[in-house]
Amino acid sequence: MFKNNPFLAKAVALLAIMGLLVMALGQIGSLTDERQSRFFEAVQSIEQAQASRQTLLGPVLQSTCKEEWETTEATATGTKITKIQQRDFTHTVTPSQLKVQSTVAMEPRYRGLFKVNTYATKAQLQASFAPSQPQKERADSRLSCEPAVLLVEVSDGRGIRDAQVKLQGEALSLQAGTRKDQQRHGFHAIVPGGAWKGLASPVSAEVSLELLGTSELAFAPVGDDTTVEIKADWPHPSFGGRFLPASKDVREDGFSATWKVSSLATSAGRDFTRGAGLCQGLSGGRADYAVTAAATAAAGAGTPVGCVETFGVTFIDPVNPYSLSDRAVKYGLLFIVLSFVAVGLVEVLKNLRVHPIQYLLVGCALSSFFLLLLSLSEHLPFSVSYGVASAACVGLLTFYGRHLLGGWGYGATFGAGVGGLYSALYVLLQMEQTALVIGSVLLFTVLAAVMVLTRRIDWYTLLRGPASQTPSA
Repeated sequence: MFKNNPFLAKAVALLAIMGLLVMALGQIGSLTDERQSRFFEAVQSIEQAQASRQTLLGPVLQSTCKEEWETTEATATGTKITKIQQRDFTHTVTPSQLKVQSTVAMEPRYRGLFKVNTYATKAQLQASFAPSQPQKERADSRLSCEPAVLLVEVSDGRGIRDAQVKLQGEALSLQAGTRKDQQRHGFHAIVPGGAWKGLASPVSAEVSLELLGTSELAFAPVGDDTTVEIKADWPHPSFGGRFLPASKDVREDGFSATWKVSSLATSAGRDFTRGAGLCQGLSGGRADYAVTAAATAAAGAGTPVGCVETFGVTFIDPVNPYSLSDRAVKYGLLFIVLSFVAVGLVEVLKNLRVHPIQYLLVGCALSSFFLLLLSLSEHLPFSVSYGVASAACVGLLTFYGRHLLGGWGYGATFGAGVGGLYSALYVLLQMEQTALVIGSVLLFTVLAAVMVLTRRIDWYTLLRGPASQTPSA
C-alpha cells in the first residue's frame, strides 16, 4: 500500500516524527520542572539559613490575671465547708490607634545560579492604648494580675536584627519570645510598676524594629484603626492578604503603599484576644481564614483556634525564567506543526521532494530553541536569552532552508516565517492576559493562508500518487 501511495507513506513517517518530537519536548519540559524545583530548594535553603517570610503583629499589652472567690457547700452531715474557687485568664489590650511606617531594602541572596529575593526592613510602630481594666465575673471576688508585658510577634524570630521599645517615652528592657504558647517568635518587655491594675489613662508605645525576611512582608491589623505605610526599592510588588492598599504608587525604582483598616472591617484584634496565632504568609491567611471563622463559631468564642488575618506585599520577580520557559515549551508542538505545514506547502506548490529525515532535522532545530532558552536564561536576562536562542535557530533554519527548498529566496522566506513565530511567542509570553486572543488570531491567520495557497490544488490527483495515475494515450 505504501509502495503504490508515497504520499500516504510520507504522512505516516511525518506522524512518527511528530511523536518523537513530542517526546523530546516532554523531556525539555521535565528538565524545566526539575530546574524550577531546584530553585524552590534554594529558596527553602535561604529561609532555613536566614529567615523566612515575615508577618508582624503588635505591639499589644497582656497580663495574666487570677480571680478568686469563696463558695460554701453543705455536707451530708449538715456541716458547711468553705471552698476557694478561681478563674485564670489573660487580659489583652490591643491598640486603639496603630500606625506602622516601614522602609524595605532588598538584599538578594544566591545559591549557585539561583537568586532569592530577601529583604531588610526598618519599621517604626506607634501604638496608642485606651484606658482598659480587667473585668471580674463576680462582684464578691478578689482580682490580682501579674505585671503586664508589651509584646510584638513575628513569624520568624531569627530575622530580628535590632529592636527598641519605649512606653510613655521610657525605654524598656527587651526579652526574647512572647510568653505565648501559640506564637513564641518575637520579643516582649515587662511594664514596670509591679502588679498590674489595668490602664487608668491612655498610654502610648513606640517600637523600632529591624527585621530580615524572604519574599514576603505582612502585617496584622490588630488596632481599632490601623494604618500601615510601606516604601520599598522593589518595582514589582504583589499586594495580597485580606485587604488591598488604600493607595499605592508603583515606579521603576520602587513602590509605596498605604493601608487603612478599621476594626469594623476586620476581626484581627478579637481573634488575637481569643488566642489565635499568626497565619503562615499571605496565601495561608486567605486560605485559612474561612476555616478559622467556621472553627471559632463552632468551638465557641473562648476557644483559641485559627489564625489572625493579615495583609501585605510579596516581592515577586515577574521575569521568572523557569515559568516563562515552561510556558514557551507548551507552544513547541504548535511551532513544529506550523513549520511542517510551511515546508509541506512549498513541497506541494513547487513539486519538490523533501525527505522525512529533513523534516526531522527541522523539528530538532525548532526543539533545540527551547533547550537553549532554558540554559541561557539561567545566566543572562530572559529577553537577551530569548534573542540569542531565536537568532541562532532562525539562522540555522534559513541556511538549511536554502538547500531544503531550492534557493536562497525560499530559505530566507522560511527563516523569516520562523522568526515571525518566535516574535509572536515572545509577545504571548509577555502578555499573559491577552495570550489566548493573540494565539487564536495567529492560528486563524495561518489557516487562512494555507487555504488561499492551496485553493487550486487537485488533492485527488495528489493523493493517488504517480504510480496509480493512468498514462495518457
